[in-house]
Parts: sequence; C-alpha cells; structure tokens
Amino acid sequence: MLYRLARSGHRACLVGGGVRDLLLGIQPKDFDVATDATPEQVRALFKNSRIIGRRFRLVHIRFGRDIIEVATFRGQADDSPQTDTDDNGRILFDNTFGDIEDDAVRRDFTANALYYDIHDYAVLDYVGGMDDLNQRRLRLIGDPGKRYQEDPVRMLRAVRFAAKLDFTIEQTAADAILEHGHLLAVIPPARMFDETIKLLHSGCALRIYQLLREYRLLRYVVPALDEWLQDDPSEGLLDFVDLALVNTDNRVNTGQPVSPGFIFAVLLWPAVHKEAMSQQSDRRKMIPALMQVGETVMKRQVRHVSIPRRFSQMARDIWTSQPRFHRTQGKQPLRMLGQPVFRAAYDFMCLQCRVGLMPHKLERWWTEFQQENPVPEKSAKRPARPRRRRRHAG
Repeated sequence: MLYRLARSGHRACLVGGGVRDLLLGIQPKDFDVATDATPEQVRALFKNSRIIGRRFRLVHIRFGRDIIEVATFRGQADDSPQTDTDDNGRILFDNTFGDIEDDAVRRDFTANALYYDIHDYAVLDYVGGMDDLNQRRLRLIGDPGKRYQEDPVRMLRAVRFAAKLDFTIEQTAADAILEHGHLLAVIPPARMFDETIKLLHSGCALRIYQLLREYRLLRYVVPALDEWLQDDPSEGLLDFVDLALVNTDNRVNTGQPVSPGFIFAVLLWPAVHKEAMSQQSDRRKMIPALMQVGETVMKRQVRHVSIPRRFSQMARDIWTSQPRFHRTQGKQPLRMLGQPVFRAAYDFMCLQCRVGLMPHKLERWWTEFQQENPVPEKSAKRPARPRRRRRHAG
C-alpha cells in the first residue's frame, strides 16, 4: 500500500502506535499511514476504501478483516476555513492539510509522532519522541493546557497510554490534567462511550482505574462510583471492583470476550448496592429495590457515557439476578439457569463470594449445580421448515 502511494508520486509513511510499539518490542495491533495524498486521491488509488469522518477526514482501506487508516498530513493554519474551534478552543473539525513536519507537531504525544519512511527505511523524529520513548515518558507536543483544550479526550488517552506502556506522564502534562479535567464534561456521551471502552478493554483496566482516581477523572467516566469512593467505601466492595478489573484484564490478555455490560455492572454496583440496601434490608424485597435504584443510577450514567441499551439492560439484569442466587430450592435454580444473562450473573456472583460479599457456599453450590444440569447449546441453525405441498386443482 505504501509503495502504491509512492509509485503514484505521493509521500507515505507508517506513523503512530504501530511504529511506537515496534520500537518498544510490542506486537502492534494495527498500523496507520500518513501521506501527502488527499483523501480523494487515496480513494481513487484504492477501490477497497472509503472516506470517513467529518471532524477529521480519513480513508479506511480494507484488506480482508483488517482496516488500514490513512490520514493526510495535517497543517497548522489557524485561519483556514477547513479548521474550526469552539469558544473553549476545542477543535470542531480540522481538515487543513500540510507537510510531514507540520503533521508531526499536530499529533498529541511525542511517542506517537514517529514516522517510518520506506524511502530510506528510517524512523523520522521531529519532536524528540525517541528520547521520550527511551525514558518511558509520555510528553505532549506543545502546551499541555492548550492541547487538552483542543481535545479534552487527550487526557483519557494520556491515562490509557501511561497504563498500557508503563510510562510516566511528564509533569507539566500531568499537572494540566488536574487543571483541565472539567473539560471532559462537554464531550458528547457517545464519544465518551467509545473512549471508555478503549480504557476498559485495554488489558490494563485496573491500572487505568487507579490513574483515573489519581487524576480526578473518574467523575467524568463513572460519576456514581467516584461519589461512592468519597463516602467511606466498604473494603468488600473496594476489593470487588479491583478483583473484577483484574479478571477483566486477564480475559482481555488471553483473548477471551469481555462485555461492556458486565464491566459497567461492576463499576456501578457499589452505588447501586449501597442505595438498594439503604432502601430495603429484606432480601425477599431486594429485587424491586434493585430494579428501581438500577434504573436511576443507569439514567444518570448515560448522560455522561452513552451506553447502548443492550449493555445497560445486561447490567440491570445482572444486578437483579444477584438475590436469586440465594434461592436454591424447588424449580427456581433451573429457571435461573435458563436466563440469557445467567453466565454473566454467575461470574458476577462468584466475584462477590470471593471478597466476602456473598456466602462462599453459594459459589460452590451453583458451580456443582451447573455441572449436574448442563444447559444444551442452541443450534446455530434453525431447523428447516417442512415444505408445503402445493394442492393441484382437479
């Protein structure tokens, strides 16, 4: 792909996380390309591509299941009609193009502004990224306050990269997070969901959770959890969140699926549990309390992070399932076993047992019960309908 762009007279380099990870000895998950070709020129060269985005017009080129993202070198003309910001300095759209040197200083962190040039097989560094890479230091390009104002999500990216790469956030960039964290409140909830999933599915969610607390950003991601943490939190629930995030990281790092519904059920459970317990101490009436409190907590959460309904409903079903695990008599266990959310609710219950929030004997009982009553796997295909015989007149 790089060579096709070069043969057509364009400059093209690998850039960003793929180059950074190769230099750190990490297997890259994907590669991005930067070029002086415009999106329309790239689209004309690759029929298996499409132009996406409004804020930043990019080209996605599909190769089987893989997608290569191609961006045109960005320029710095503040008075360009292709660049616009709001009153707070946040970039609304930016499609002013330039050369590779301009593009380098427009990127967020020095470690992400390294280019691999196929012309001479060299790594190009215009902003001191190699030194920061060697120092395992995450440094913003330019004034941190201004860069966070341009795009407040960079604060979440700083936390994610610091956790993922085991880097230290450079001091001025770290101080600016504490000063400008409130800017995340204006980010659209849908974009916050995308960024939050990147945080939680990174394979280092526990470390990210710790950094979000350290930099006082948790209030913009999971406000109910942040408030609960300020109000004398119980050790059992603190351990529950930590253990669940460790479990999530293990699943991500071993290639197992992780549902956002389960993760949000974990992060919001301390607030839901506390409020439901304060409303209803009778276990037999706990389910209605959990339904009511869960609905209230989730409505507030989606104002900050727009969780799709299939995930928010899963979280609520996990919560209301927890009291049902105490019902081990009669037909209730078999009914429970047939619920679509059973497996996630069971895993959730086991985590609670391991930190002492529920009796340990429940985990043993339900584990044995599943072994004795395996749920048959549903066939992937529906049985074919019998063909209707046509009736002939006569």
